[in-house]
Amino acid sequence: MPKLHRRSFMRQSLRGAASATALALFPSWPVHSSPKRLPFLTGVNLAGAEFGTVFPGEHGTNFMYPGPKDVDYYKSFGFNILRLPFRWDRLQPDLFAEFETAEWQRFEHLIKLTLDAGFYIILDPHNGAHRRIRDDGFSKEHMIGSREVPVEAFTQFWRTLTQRTKQHKKIIYGLMNEPVHIAPKAWFDAAQKAVDVIRYEGAEQLLLVPGTGYSTAHTWLEDGNGIMVGIKDPGDNFAIEAHQYFDWNSSGQHAEAVSATIGTERIAKFEAWARKNKLRAFLGEFGVSADPVNLEASHQFLQHLSDNRDVWLGWAAWAGGPWWPPDFPYKLEPVGNSGIPPQTRLLEREAANAKAAVK
Repeated sequence: MPKLHRRSFMRQSLRGAASATALALFPSWPVHSSPKRLPFLTGVNLAGAEFGTVFPGEHGTNFMYPGPKDVDYYKSFGFNILRLPFRWDRLQPDLFAEFETAEWQRFEHLIKLTLDAGFYIILDPHNGAHRRIRDDGFSKEHMIGSREVPVEAFTQFWRTLTQRTKQHKKIIYGLMNEPVHIAPKAWFDAAQKAVDVIRYEGAEQLLLVPGTGYSTAHTWLEDGNGIMVGIKDPGDNFAIEAHQYFDWNSSGQHAEAVSATIGTERIAKFEAWARKNKLRAFLGEFGVSADPVNLEASHQFLQHLSDNRDVWLGWAAWAGGPWWPPDFPYKLEPVGNSGIPPQTRLLEREAANAKAAVK
């Protein structure tokens, strides 16, 4: 398969009724998040279903859902959460339509595998607040809120996904991976409507609400994401999702970390903002490589998250999955006969340390 890196994989309508209905059902709106009791969450992103540039694409050629071997591998390290990236435009190629049968069966099978293995799981539409549509042959990305992809299509997608999965109490709903090139207010409005419809459908699970600008923690306020303090959850069970990488431009495309303290430095302002506003947070992506400075930065970073549980609910490293090429710097599977990578062993130790910290 071609060489890929992280950012490269990367008519029934509610017509605005969700917010009004949610207000009627939940007249007392909590302003800040108070997630229900969960263990400190430590794990990885299990990638593959979001791969490729051909849409909808062919499973096994353009993209690949992880399987039992992949799930068992990460269970062996003592992790308790897997974030499962997938593409909205594959699961629902036609807006407002039913999910594509074969794609849903693949995704449902992965959900069952992970739940049966005892994991909490995050359902992660890995679309950056954009998607492709059949009308132009899936040739372009269209932003949520555009004429081509109205917000109502986004909320209807979440309504259907919630209806199909809300019975599983260890599922966590990540509203969207790394919204980008969308104005903060436009993303806020779409996210709020998704929260409304998920609660209207009766789901009580934790919701993860990201920000625009790739959800990057160290530019959170500069990107206008201070607005996310206004999210109102009728279920009173949400957290903010942020991402942070340690390379020079925070892109997650380089193995080398800037310094051993760069992780804690980059999240400091975001963490202070969350604490001030009584918000909880989950670190949905960060990258650990074999670079010695990165390993030390990751150790300090993850220890910091564990020590600051008034804000942080946990973390999920980028990335596991069967299709990463050998030279991908954050690859967590063995390359050839090299054995378990040092970055995976570090994550294993940090997960164990986080678990021991509560005893």
